[in-house]
Amino acid sequence: MSQENLSYTEAIEKLQHLVNKIDVCMFCSAIRNGSLHAVPMSRQEIDDTGAIWFLLSAESDTCKNVLEDPRVQLLYAHVSDYNFMTVTGSAVISRDPQRIEKYWSKFTEAWFEKGKEDPNIRIMKVTVEDAHYWDNKANKLVTFLKLAASAVTGSKLDMGREGDIDLPGNA
Repeated sequence: MSQENLSYTEAIEKLQHLVNKIDVCMFCSAIRNGSLHAVPMSRQEIDDTGAIWFLLSAESDTCKNVLEDPRVQLLYAHVSDYNFMTVTGSAVISRDPQRIEKYWSKFTEAWFEKGKEDPNIRIMKVTVEDAHYWDNKANKLVTFLKLAASAVTGSKLDMGREGDIDLPGNA
């Protein structure tokens, strides 16, 4: 696997590409005993600065954990394409009515039965501090064929890329 560390515009574009492609992450927040609380969460948006936005309930364990300790980790996996990413960041919870309006959809309605005015609906912004990705250069079939050829010939093949994503302001 080749190393490809990205910064500035390339870093934000790679982060946006993988977050938008994979969408659902395992969102990990800290809890008091030192273990992690992990739940699947779908992003609402990844903006031009690389910040990732979510909707959640004020009654959720995730919201309570973030209010107590804003450090979070997001784990992304698109297994069929061999794309993976881990993101470490800091989360902030708000009740921004413009963002609620922006992100409101029929899907969101299923989670918040009282609608946009639900007193428990919250916005969470994750500011990315560190990210690392593993990205396959080809689809699953091509990767399998390359692995088979490598096993038969004993040659080393470049199977993909991995690298750090250094966002502007974090380098």
